Amino acid sequence: MNIKSNVLKVLSGEESDIIPVLSVTQIAIVEAMEKTDVYWPEAHINADMMAILGSSLHELAGLECARIPFCLTVEAEAMGCKVNLGSIERTPQITETPFRTASDIEIPRDFLNKGRIPVVLEAIKRLKEEYGDTLPIIVGITGPFTLTGHLLGVENMLRDMKMRPGDIENAVDNSLDACMDYAEAISQAEPDIICVAEPTAAPELIDPLQFKTIVKPRLEDLANVIRTKKILHICGSSQPIIHDMASIGYDAISVEENVDIVKAKHDLEKGGKVLRVGGKVMSMGGETSSKIVGNISSTQTLFRGSTEDVKEEVKKALNAGVDILAPSCGLAPRSPIANIKAMVDARNEFYDKIQ
Repeated sequence: MNIKSNVLKVLSGEESDIIPVLSVTQIAIVEAMEKTDVYWPEAHINADMMAILGSSLHELAGLECARIPFCLTVEAEAMGCKVNLGSIERTPQITETPFRTASDIEIPRDFLNKGRIPVVLEAIKRLKEEYGDTLPIIVGITGPFTLTGHLLGVENMLRDMKMRPGDIENAVDNSLDACMDYAEAISQAEPDIICVAEPTAAPELIDPLQFKTIVKPRLEDLANVIRTKKILHICGSSQPIIHDMASIGYDAISVEENVDIVKAKHDLEKGGKVLRVGGKVMSMGGETSSKIVGNISSTQTLFRGSTEDVKEEVKKALNAGVDILAPSCGLAPRSPIANIKAMVDARNEFYDKIQ
């Protein structure tokens, strides 16, 4: 089986050899850093190290992808924010922003040459040289709504959505321009998949109607400039916005463990039913508009659970009909390699039993 071909078949809606197991979100863990001798924070700013760490769980645990970078602060830093690059087990964090109001937000003329953007683009090149024909290369970017929250502060943005909604929409449009420029530059580097992460759009933070009217149209515009396969990830209890997420134009949507996969499948059907055949959930009466990626708990099962806990949760997700098996969100840095490998092993065991 060609791993890359198998993943791209799933995202294209074609029949695949086996359900892929990968991660569209943060992939670096401390144990892999120790085995590769490549560590945070250096790997955030060095293309060779970023490529090695981004592919480490493929090499060490069989995960079927390489994925870079390791945080959601790349764009904000290039826009002018100050970032603390963190430590071996803490991702980069924004410490200061030059933007006081929504009207202050504008893109620097040399945006694509600032901060770590050139590092990410070079790391894509290194990964393509190493794995271009065999392994899908996934690049994560920040969605425009989340980027606006980084630039203004999430609490300030959410407050101003009530007090000055027009200003916030203009700010999100300016952030969207930056996201589109970055997405186009990444597309030109030709990875296989771009994952847009929009965690600030979770229903725990904004109303589903606000998602539909403010976030969704901008994500549609962003999808239109991405010339690779594309996946949308939104954290939290995204069940109320599943249909909107899937209708934006992304090839797949990535969801966390508190999303009911079977119910999500029902919600995405075009008037059809879900039929269980040989332990797998099949679509009846229409295709879903987007594949579902997920949703093995990152914070509990993969981080704190046993390998048997991982295998049990994988079996549940596969029986529910997940299209691509993956962690529910970014991996906690102290997650053990054994649990990542157990995710791959459980997928293989599942197929062995139904054949």
